[in-house]
Amino acid sequence: MPEVDDCRELATIKDWLCKQPHLPHDVEDILLRRFLTSCGHSMERAKRTIDLFFTIRANGPELFCKRDPWSAEIRRVFEITDMLPLPIKTKENYRVFIYRLSIPDLEHFNFVDAVKTFFMLADTRLTEDDDIPSGEIPIFDAANVSLKFIPKVNLSALRKYMMYTQEAMPIRLKQVHVINVPSYIGKIYAICKPFLKTEVAKLIKFHEPNSNTLYSDISQDILPTEYGGKAGSVDSIKRFWIKKMEAKRDWFLANDKRWAVEESMRPTGNHDARVDKVRELPGSFRSLALD
Repeated sequence: MPEVDDCRELATIKDWLCKQPHLPHDVEDILLRRFLTSCGHSMERAKRTIDLFFTIRANGPELFCKRDPWSAEIRRVFEITDMLPLPIKTKENYRVFIYRLSIPDLEHFNFVDAVKTFFMLADTRLTEDDDIPSGEIPIFDAANVSLKFIPKVNLSALRKYMMYTQEAMPIRLKQVHVINVPSYIGKIYAICKPFLKTEVAKLIKFHEPNSNTLYSDISQDILPTEYGGKAGSVDSIKRFWIKKMEAKRDWFLANDKRWAVEESMRPTGNHDARVDKVRELPGSFRSLALD
């Protein structure tokens, strides 16, 4: 019976999508199933989330267009950052991710390119992985983050990132961990705090360097070998996902147009006020005084 219900829900959401003149109609079944699952199988909530998902993408061309996995910009991101969906899930069936700067030198770090790459990796997972987890847990390793990171932040891209990941992506966020936190983490957290939903902020846990407090929530065994785990090396996991992204190159290049939203065709009364928040924002911190 559950499989029959899933098929009925999928058919219903696909029928609704085809009747929305402003939204793309050619959307992968696995992605639509993720929306239904992450929204607790509430059809109305799934519809609103799908609309916001594509609308934010349409209002963020710097993050969702010209996405070539072979480009120098994307390759550079992977040279200086690690973005790792881990292969082993938790006993609760949660998918765990590790994000970190692999080197402290920020000379070649571009915030917009990094966010674009993050979303490319997310799209790869959301449209390729049929095994839908019960929840997701990001781990941000701040070991190589310095105060020099703050002037690199593009405020407009940050705000779109925060809204998209908290309100539009078809995931269930269960925990958020920040490990190896520096003494000045408060200054960096202050940038993100205005864009954090209250319920998400409550999920965040900070862990000091050389502490074992993370393991009370995440089994060390499922982490990469560099973190004392058994999931394989950071490099091997990263290269696995880079290859998956590169194999999807034609899909990324076509998606600039295929997943476009046509606002002029949006039905009257069908507008999400949340989308207005991502428009008309300053581009970046050009000058920021640090204490």
